[in-house]
Amino acid sequence: QVQLVESGGGLVQAGGSLRLSCAASGLTSSSYAMGWFRQGPGKEREFVAGISWNGITDLADSVKVRFTISRDNAKNTVYLQMNNLKPEDTAVYYCAAARSVLAISTGGIDYWGQGTQVTVSS
Repeated sequence: QVQLVESGGGLVQAGGSLRLSCAASGLTSSSYAMGWFRQGPGKEREFVAGISWNGITDLADSVKVRFTISRDNAKNTVYLQMNNLKPEDTAVYYCAAARSVLAISTGGIDYWGQGTQVTVSS
């Protein structure tokens, strides 16, 4: 059974930083790309970042300068470092797994985490 468990969300002031983690179990790191989506209040879920098993990344234009995605295959964990956070980054952030970074970025997700709330105050 595949499980993706997010952690690291919380409340932060604008301009601050957070690092989200997603621990995966039940899947082999080398077989899956991992990524992050988010869903803000009243908005649709949107792609944030993806990373292949060997470190190729893709990030949404809205976060490209401020966010970094990385992974530790030995720990089956993917990270999202978020810097210079803005109120519009407020959302539930979801971890995702798919067969490729392209699948991640186009929403072809095989597995979802339960989400972690990030709230950025102005």
